[in-house]
Amino acid sequence: MAFERINHKDWYKVLGAKPSDSPAELKRKYQKLALLYHPDKQEADVPAGEVEERVQRFIEIDQAWKILGNEETKKEYDLQQREDNLTKEWPLHAQIYLEDMSWNEDEQLYTLSCRCGGNYSVFKSETKDVSLVCCDTCSLVIEILQ
Repeated sequence: MAFERINHKDWYKVLGAKPSDSPAELKRKYQKLALLYHPDKQEADVPAGEVEERVQRFIEIDQAWKILGNEETKKEYDLQQREDNLTKEWPLHAQIYLEDMSWNEDEQLYTLSCRCGGNYSVFKSETKDVSLVCCDTCSLVIEILQ
């Protein structure tokens, strides 16, 4: 089940969590917020505008849990976040097709030399999940084109 990137929302922030939190910790934070914002748990004297805000907040909390509470979608989300952060923080050196990189059959590894003398390396098993690769010695990044 692929998740959609809605406005590049930080789902960890929605739950007040960190990527390093355990699944149990994520669940605990989700349950606490879900109880706090669930429409059925609201007091009768809450102004209408605030009720709508709380319903929206509950929907957002529920969406965060749907992504972070599932191991597969969490992994996919974490990879996407990592790539987004790399493109913001690290300079893009080049866009390269896998077939333009050197192939090492023994190690099942694609490599490309960086201008600093370091290497960009991608294991064959990672090629479907990774589109940005960091140099092993400097801050440059290449984008793998499919």
